[in-house]
Amino acid sequence: MLSFSEACERNKGPILAVLATELAACERVLEIGSGSGQHAVHFAAHLPELTWQPTELAEHLPALAERIRREGSANLLAPLALDVRAHPWRVPPVDALFSANTLHIMAWPAVEEFFRGAGTVLEAPGVLCVYGPFRFHGRHTSDSNLQFDQWLSARDPTSGVRDFEALDALAAAQGLEFTADHAMPANNRTLVWRRPAR
Repeated sequence: MLSFSEACERNKGPILAVLATELAACERVLEIGSGSGQHAVHFAAHLPELTWQPTELAEHLPALAERIRREGSANLLAPLALDVRAHPWRVPPVDALFSANTLHIMAWPAVEEFFRGAGTVLEAPGVLCVYGPFRFHGRHTSDSNLQFDQWLSARDPTSGVRDFEALDALAAAQGLEFTADHAMPANNRTLVWRRPAR
């Protein structure tokens, strides 16, 4: 039985609407933390001009690979094993990166490695889109996000909803410029950074 995420089913439409615009000039997308693969299957099918490369931690790769084998379109590649803490990331250069609901699960050092790795594989011009809950100026955007953050911290003190300003500093250190903040359902956002053409 394939793994299934209700959240992915609910948010794949709104995220697709953002990606269709933000990735309009892109050709190759690297997805970090593809999870069940529902997003990858959906986005690749609806954005056939993109080559979509899913990735996941090695222990989660078999289930992801099975969904892609069963449901994937021609432009959806077989998934690669990727731990953001690896040096270097063993993936080809891309002009777009996407990740959903990962940064609040990772420990902060892994978040730092996420941006370091993104900086090494993202070409110029290039775009990074990150979906999830975020805080702004230390404040949650809703009571539900505050409760979610408390639940995350109780489960794993190294995880938690991240501050936008801290993420933007990491992105800026990699030469990425913040360009968009898309409000999404369920008090989530899609944040967009771009690497300008050289």
